[in-house]
Amino acid sequence: MSEPRDYLEMSFRSIQCFANDGRLDVHELGSLLAVAERDGVIDENEIRVLKKIIAQIKPEELDQPMRDKLAEIAQKIGA
Repeated sequence: MSEPRDYLEMSFRSIQCFANDGRLDVHELGSLLAVAERDGVIDENEIRVLKKIIAQIKPEELDQPMRDKLAEIAQKIGA
């Protein structure tokens, strides 16, 4: 069985999200999380990619829905 490549899809999609308008919104972040969860397990590569994506979010982009989604992700990945 080959290694899952969802983290590559997540990376590519995140580039598209940021290129769209320079920011990541809560719906885009949710869609990236959905890719990570698609196989039922968020693996180490997906966690690494999620953390790198989250690190690019600027403080002024953190409205309450984004904070809620980030808290959900932190709970799921143990961050």
